[in-house]
Amino acid sequence: MQATPLLPPLARVPAGAWTASAWAAGVAFTFLIRLRLPGETGPTVMPGVIFFRWDGITALVVATAMALYAARVLERRPLAATLLLLAASAVATIPLGVGGIPLAQFLAVDVAVYFVASARARRSALAALVMALATLAGHLTIRVVMGWNVDTAAQLTVGLVVVIAWLLGRSAHQARAHAEEARTQAAARAVTAERLRIARELHDMVAHSIGIIALQAGAARRVVETRPAAAGEALAAIETAGRETLSGLRGMLGALRQAEPGEEARGDAGAAPLEPAQGLADLERLAEATTGAGVRVEVEWRGERGALPPEIDLSAYRIVQEAVTNVVRHAGADSCRVIVDRREGELSLEVLDRGRGQGLGRTAGSGWGLAGMRERVALLHGEFSAAPRPDRGFRVAARLPVPAPTTTITGVS
Repeated sequence: MQATPLLPPLARVPAGAWTASAWAAGVAFTFLIRLRLPGETGPTVMPGVIFFRWDGITALVVATAMALYAARVLERRPLAATLLLLAASAVATIPLGVGGIPLAQFLAVDVAVYFVASARARRSALAALVMALATLAGHLTIRVVMGWNVDTAAQLTVGLVVVIAWLLGRSAHQARAHAEEARTQAAARAVTAERLRIARELHDMVAHSIGIIALQAGAARRVVETRPAAAGEALAAIETAGRETLSGLRGMLGALRQAEPGEEARGDAGAAPLEPAQGLADLERLAEATTGAGVRVEVEWRGERGALPPEIDLSAYRIVQEAVTNVVRHAGADSCRVIVDRREGELSLEVLDRGRGQGLGRTAGSGWGLAGMRERVALLHGEFSAAPRPDRGFRVAARLPVPAPTTTITGVS
């Protein structure tokens, strides 16, 4: 079972902590610009009449308490917390002596609006945005009605920042939703691909074994009275093929059971251990089994016989196995030839027979066997062809690219 990766450090900070930090930064900035800092001849912004008085300090303390409580409950009650932050920003503006709510006092609101828009449904996100803009509009309206000075441009800037924060939040929300949908679709595609792979493996294994069993059973029926010993050998071959097929099915089902969640922790004494994956090294055994069933298989090796990547080795074996199975079932031939040619960067496979070039299951586009072979080759970015030969018989050919082995440098720490 794969462990869930840890979130980045900044992503682990709760929304309330970001909101409280934004409020603290806004308050600190408000005080700094109203003091004469080193190198300045005077304050950047003149403080209001009551800014340093007890009533001005009290207003800032009350607003700060409201903001900190709102930050604490932001994740549980986002809209109520946003409303409380808006009230805190309005109260904190009272001792400043300005014509509108400054951007510094609205920073915490911007952060809260972003988190509500990114984490909540669209309805809650819109409600948070409307409340923020309505607060700014209401504050301006009250000042106009009372005949006080109004800084409309500054208020429009604050409102624009709120809208940008909301848009960024909705963008993050949609990005997460899209990523989750992509993960779900990728998981569904992986399940489908695994089912197709299992279907191909089962088809290749069972179809070949059933073809061998059918041939041996027919041979045994024909000689059961005249040649009992030969009939016994055919029945023994049927038993061997049946046992091998059962063993393969049991191993595959055992692998599927072990892949279930929690299976590793429980353990399963009844599940059969997995057998090594088959490859081109098993072609001789395949040829012997098929020859024993009455269709002689000649395997010709060309080029080098080095190790292949597991997926190419298995697919190459399955392609040859399926092609030989088609010869047994449909060709009506007594022999076939398998050519394995390993060149630099490429593996070529050919299965040739002298049987019926056209017939049931022998056309280039029919049958699950040919479709499975074509799909295997396509997944490995190779080339596949299956067609009657010009003179007589049928030819199945595949070319698979073999990547160059990766050079490992040792002795370097």
